[in-house]
Amino acid sequence: MRMTAELNIGMTVSAMFSRTSVSSIAFLLALAAAAIGAEEENAAVIEGENLGVVVAHSHNDYYHERPLLDALQLGFTSIEADVFLVDGQLLVGHGRLELRRERTLEELYLKPLKKFVNERKSFTTGQTSADEGSTSEKDASEAAAPNMPKIWLLVDIKQDGVEAYAVLDRLLSQYADLLTRTENGQQINGAVTVVVSGDRAQQQITDDQTRLVGIDGRQEDLDSDRSAELVPWISENYRSHFTWNGEGEMPQVERHKLQEMVAKAHAHGRLLRFWATPETPQFWSTLLANGVDILGTDQLEELSKFLQQPPAPK
Repeated sequence: MRMTAELNIGMTVSAMFSRTSVSSIAFLLALAAAAIGAEEENAAVIEGENLGVVVAHSHNDYYHERPLLDALQLGFTSIEADVFLVDGQLLVGHGRLELRRERTLEELYLKPLKKFVNERKSFTTGQTSADEGSTSEKDASEAAAPNMPKIWLLVDIKQDGVEAYAVLDRLLSQYADLLTRTENGQQINGAVTVVVSGDRAQQQITDDQTRLVGIDGRQEDLDSDRSAELVPWISENYRSHFTWNGEGEMPQVERHKLQEMVAKAHAHGRLLRFWATPETPQFWSTLLANGVDILGTDQLEELSKFLQQPPAPK
């Protein structure tokens, strides 16, 4: 089975499951590989619509052997990178002792994402690299093939939020044609949407006339009037709300609470994500059945396999 999902903003989220033959999946994998020169190190997402509106999120992605690339190869469309501001550079790592000068946000994520998107766009639209030079910035961001899934990049700023955001904004401006952005109140969709988490410079982000990022919301944004363009999703610590460990059935009281949180998020056009979660098929299946949009994991292969053939919740 292949999992897809449809999001009706402000109303409801429903997940649908349909059969896809092994040969069809193999064909889609072949297309993805061809889109980037059939090189293993740049393997692409599994299929056009990938995992659907339900987003597979690579938590602490930089710990994997090939940051970004391992996740893309397995069909993930959301990537998380923690960053620290060091001497004017955004270095990637969970703590300062892990930081290395060569492991910057640009080198690990932005440059490879641009290459990935451009090569996939060229393959699916027939546009050559030479043709790309004649494309306007707006067209370039929207010219990604219709079947290309949106990619999310969650940038978790660990410290110095205001200063780090200023550096991030300048850096992202060099990739503006790749990104979803808001200009004079109008959103222009790009192949990659950046969301800022952690030490969020919320006022600075909100005030920007040209905004290249969204804000990772919190529980208070479940009922917030802030736009979905500004706050596209909400992240909450699972353990702050629930005790269920992902085995057996979720208690009915907790299931109702989960459904209420999902309904509130969707009513404002936002996606919902939990972190610090159990990582079991039963847990993932239960979240999907109750409309949670983003499934995060450190276990990329396990979640990828699950989403290709998810079991029904017990």
